[in-house]
Amino acid sequence: MTNHPENLISAADIDAMEQRYRANFINSLSGFKAANVVGTRSAESENLAIISSVFHVGASPPLMGMLMRPHTVARDTLENLLSTKHYTINHVGTDWVDKAHQTSARYDAGVSEFAQCGLTPWYSARCNAPYVKESRLRIGLEYSQHFSLENDTVLVIGKINEVLVSGDAVQHDGYVDIEALGTACISGLDSYHKTHRLAQFTYAKPDIPVSKKASKGTAR
Repeated sequence: MTNHPENLISAADIDAMEQRYRANFINSLSGFKAANVVGTRSAESENLAIISSVFHVGASPPLMGMLMRPHTVARDTLENLLSTKHYTINHVGTDWVDKAHQTSARYDAGVSEFAQCGLTPWYSARCNAPYVKESRLRIGLEYSQHFSLENDTVLVIGKINEVLVSGDAVQHDGYVDIEALGTACISGLDSYHKTHRLAQFTYAKPDIPVSKKASKGTAR
C-alpha cells in the first residue's frame, strides 16, 4: 500500500487491500463494539453465534437491532429466528470470551454450539429460544422485521419481551451498570476487552456546562 502524509488511506487503497486484511481494517474503524452471543433453536438443535453489531433502536416500544452477514450461504441464526420468531441476546462475560469467540466457527447444521463451546443453554417460561446460563445480562426478543441492505447484509429488528439481569446492576434511574456485570467488548474481528468507566454525566442542556452524575445506587 502506498504511504501518504498523515497516514491517509484512500478508497483506492482500501480496494487494493487483500481480502482478510481489508476485513480486519474496516471492522476496526468503528471502535469498541458490544460483545453478545445470540441464541436460537431449530427442530434439530440449539444454535449460538457471536454478534458484535447489536444496537438500541427505541425504548417505546422496546426494540433492538442487529446486523448479520450476507445470507449468501446458510446462516443458522437468521434462519432459526425467522422460523421460530424468538431469539436471545446474551452479554459476553470477560471470563468466557474464549468460549464466545469459538461460536464463530462454522459448525454443521444440527450441531449445538452450546455443547461444542462449553456453554450452558437455559430457558425461561416466556421464551422458546435458549439463553446462555453463564451470561449476566440476557435479553429475550421476538422477531419484528428484517431488511436486506445494499451489500446484502441483513438488519434484524426485534422487540424485547424480557430482560434478566444479575445482582444489583440496575440503578435507580434505570441505568444498567454493565461494567459491574463484567461485560466484554470487541474491537475488530477478534480482539476482546475489559472496560473502565471514565465518567457518567448529567443530561446535557444548551449553555450549561456538563457535570458528573452522582451515584444513586441500585434499584430496590
